Amino acid sequence: MTRKRDDGSHDAGSPRGRDGDISPEESTVEAQGSASVASEHDLTGRLEAAERECADFRDRYLRLCAEFENFKKRAQRDQIDHTKYATEKVLKDLLPVVDNLERAIAHARTRNADQAIIDGLDLTVRQFQDELAKSGVEPIAALGQPFDPALHQALAQVDSTDRAPNTVVEEAQRGYRLHGRILRPSLVTIAKPPAEKSL
Repeated sequence: MTRKRDDGSHDAGSPRGRDGDISPEESTVEAQGSASVASEHDLTGRLEAAERECADFRDRYLRLCAEFENFKKRAQRDQIDHTKYATEKVLKDLLPVVDNLERAIAHARTRNADQAIIDGLDLTVRQFQDELAKSGVEPIAALGQPFDPALHQALAQVDSTDRAPNTVVEEAQRGYRLHGRILRPSLVTIAKPPAEKSL
């Protein structure tokens, strides 16, 4: 479609008027294009921000899950330990009773006491030890063993030529473990090399 110019000539549909002015139609198209580019840029920025926020939330969620799993494991361990060692004090208080029964048996044998009494005391001690074992209590080996400060408590040292230094040669009181944990250390005497005689 041709338009008639002011000078009488015809223009074949040029959107620009005289002196290169932009027509209203072209201005509207350019404005829409600019708005579209700005809108796409804004959407891209918002999408990137949403992705960063999502990644942050995912990281927090994974950390929270890991912390909760660790908490559950600790709680289970604490519960198991509580169940295993809840009777620790009672069992520890019973150990002197076993000690005294063993001393009574040893004394009765040195005094040639009636064998029926010795057998009765011996049976009682065995029953005590069986019940302690059912509760997870086990005696600590000491005699003839190398001294171990984690298991034994040294009361004295004696000169010895037939035993290696730091070997337990006498047990004054038997030690016990409860499920692997020291309930009571052994009270022992350990060997040491004989002192050289001065000239």
